[in-house]
Amino acid sequence: MADVAKLASNALTDGGGILRLSPTWVPRSFLQPGKRLKLHPNDYYAMGTHRGGIDERWFGSTTIAMNDNRGPTEGLSFCVFGKETFTLRDAVAELGAEIVGKSIWKKYNRWPVYSKFFDNMGPIPHHMHQNDKQAKLVGQEGKPESYYFPPQMNAIGNNFPYTFMGFEPGTTKQDIIRCLDRWNEGDNGILNYSKAYRLQPGTGWLIPPCVLHAPGSLLTYEPQWGSDVFGMYQSLVEGRAVPRALLTKDFPEAKHNDNKYMVDALDWEQNVDPNFKDNHYLEPVPVANTEKEGYVDRWIVYGKFAGKQLFTAKELTVDPGKKCVIKDGGAYGWITVQGEGYIGKLRLQTPAMIRYGQLTDDEVFVTESAAKEGVTVENTGTEPLVALRYFGPDASPDAPEVGAYKNLKKK
Repeated sequence: MADVAKLASNALTDGGGILRLSPTWVPRSFLQPGKRLKLHPNDYYAMGTHRGGIDERWFGSTTIAMNDNRGPTEGLSFCVFGKETFTLRDAVAELGAEIVGKSIWKKYNRWPVYSKFFDNMGPIPHHMHQNDKQAKLVGQEGKPESYYFPPQMNAIGNNFPYTFMGFEPGTTKQDIIRCLDRWNEGDNGILNYSKAYRLQPGTGWLIPPCVLHAPGSLLTYEPQWGSDVFGMYQSLVEGRAVPRALLTKDFPEAKHNDNKYMVDALDWEQNVDPNFKDNHYLEPVPVANTEKEGYVDRWIVYGKFAGKQLFTAKELTVDPGKKCVIKDGGAYGWITVQGEGYIGKLRLQTPAMIRYGQLTDDEVFVTESAAKEGVTVENTGTEPLVALRYFGPDASPDAPEVGAYKNLKKK
């Protein structure tokens, strides 16, 4: 086995604190690919039709994708250094605070977050992600998450660019228990109690644990906690049956037939919040007024979960022929969505099409020390260089609160 500590250390020295990552593809057996991940058309079922189509690409991940029949490293990001590869998870395990920073390493002993592109042809079932207390019962961690819809990846909205979230005020727990009782009768009718929001490229949402949501068909950038737990509460989607096992899989086995338990697991107050949009909807907020300098950095994911900042994200746009130095409060995963150039010493180039297994120049991971010192980003192309980057817990004390975008509209 390669000496990961030595390889990772050499890679960091060579890259000035920046690691090159290769694409991480994840299939979902119960979903239909939206085909906007830039994979070659022949490669969306590269893992075999029995595994399902590839409709996710994960970024800076040290989290295993909890798929049935998964491979041993499914969901994990790989670092590339010369002809050698090693997982980011192993690199973090070996070098710890040198990569993720002292505070995150001390508290979590790992890189506890990741992000992904989620790309589906149609909507997916109304589902929730368990909170920490619930997930611990099955040996996992809870999962808050967030959404941003990058315009560069959403030239087409696919079949249903609307997301149902929560329940209409006045919905009762008994209403939803009856829906779960009807699981095997076809459509259990749970969406009759919910509201759909039209999805707009260039906007986003915060999704706390235990809040139901049925993501629509825009390609979504999703900074989230490093967990893959969920429970699906909708029995039929676009005429396709949802196995009840996808409702119960991350609940204690003794409760799998207890529909009241399933409904009690929801955060009822947040699900029926009459001000749901005000409390969860996001629009970009500029970090500073830098347009005249040839670049703009914008907050795209911000806000807290139960008073805690668990992750944040920014979108950087650099004009053709310009360069800038960006400084951040913590380590981050980076994916380029438009243009070409450099981040530090590493080349950036946005591919038009990717073969399964092919290395790209669009993704990196930046260590905390490099992020704090400042990274030079240069656009060497003829179109804007645009990249998304996400951060871990408490890395962004200057991030705005939910609703901050409204202040921009008043000016």
